[in-house]
Amino acid sequence: MNPAPHPRPAPGLPGRRGLLGGLLAGAALAAVPALAAPARAGARPAPAPAGPRATRPLLLGTYTSEGGGGTGIGTAAYDTGTGAITSGPVITGVENPSYLAPHPSGATVYAVAEQGAGAVTAVAVGPDGTYEVLGSRPTGGSGPTHLSVHPSGRWLLSANYTSGSVAVHPIAEDGSLGERTDLVTHTSPPPGPGQGGPHAHQIVTSPDGGHVLAVDLGTDTVYTYALDASAGTLTEVSRAALAPGSGPRHLAFHPGGRFAYLACELDNTMVVCAYDPATGALTPGPGQSTGTGSGVSYPAQPVVTGDGAYVYLANRGHNSLTRYAVEGDGAVLRLLDTVPVGGDWPRQLALSPDSSLLFAANQRSSTVTVFGVGPDGSLTGAGAPFPAPVAVCVLPLP
Repeated sequence: MNPAPHPRPAPGLPGRRGLLGGLLAGAALAAVPALAAPARAGARPAPAPAGPRATRPLLLGTYTSEGGGGTGIGTAAYDTGTGAITSGPVITGVENPSYLAPHPSGATVYAVAEQGAGAVTAVAVGPDGTYEVLGSRPTGGSGPTHLSVHPSGRWLLSANYTSGSVAVHPIAEDGSLGERTDLVTHTSPPPGPGQGGPHAHQIVTSPDGGHVLAVDLGTDTVYTYALDASAGTLTEVSRAALAPGSGPRHLAFHPGGRFAYLACELDNTMVVCAYDPATGALTPGPGQSTGTGSGVSYPAQPVVTGDGAYVYLANRGHNSLTRYAVEGDGAVLRLLDTVPVGGDWPRQLALSPDSSLLFAANQRSSTVTVFGVGPDGSLTGAGAPFPAPVAVCVLPLP
């Protein structure tokens, strides 16, 4: 079934999926030569695999209902030293998997079905590198764009963008999903200027596991919930108001657990937020520059290196990556520079498990670009872009 259109909340803002004209039709990931090794002066310290250099799995999210999109979840492998990507088969039977998230055990991966009748799908990851679709469950909302697994491994959390709600599903021992245990719709405060309604864009758990935070672009609010670990229900305990019309989209926590970095896509800012683990309260600071100049560059998503030293931000309209140094034990972001992403409309970023590589999923150019991360946080391109149909999510697995 083709998903219903997802209009954006402000006049002139591009549609949820961006402009897809000019993309080549293609049903599967194309095989390409291995990427060249990045020219780096050293690498971020990390445990190195013994013996020959390792390759690890890489999964790719797409839209199956778009022209030029994929036919399911793309699989690939990446070289942990060079970032070189080689393509694999497609996991079919998964509708519009625009966002992917792993189970803490590594035995299962979950995908949203971003469409009118939203759903979430469980996929088992075999020890031999095979994948098996375990089934799907409805989210109770429309247009889910994000999901994450609670650190306990027992609950799947998802955010329905179009209907402005968040859902909870139980996870069985085999990784499959049970019937939804909760659905919370954001009915207040009123939507921001021109935003039309609530638009839940992300749902994550705080590093200490104590609270669940939902970022709503439409209401300019981050909601904090307590999760009942037995019943799988959410109870709101706090909410943080962002600037009217700012459009908060995605946040990423500092590993210290006391600060989070929030990308606001409508006013082109990054916001440092203090977080209180005891109460779940998030306190936003002033909006900071993304380094992309005047106009709106639709910042999409921040990621934080494992050591908490650097933050990177994807800027879709500017087709760039912003680099920040983290100071004050996480309380301060210092803008360093921006670098071209090497693709069009970087929708999502992901760091390799050791933070030595950065991957960018470029929606409009149907590519994934890879960067080596230097010891000073600098980014060095790692070869030619990897073709991936309507690439909207990239997930490197450990």
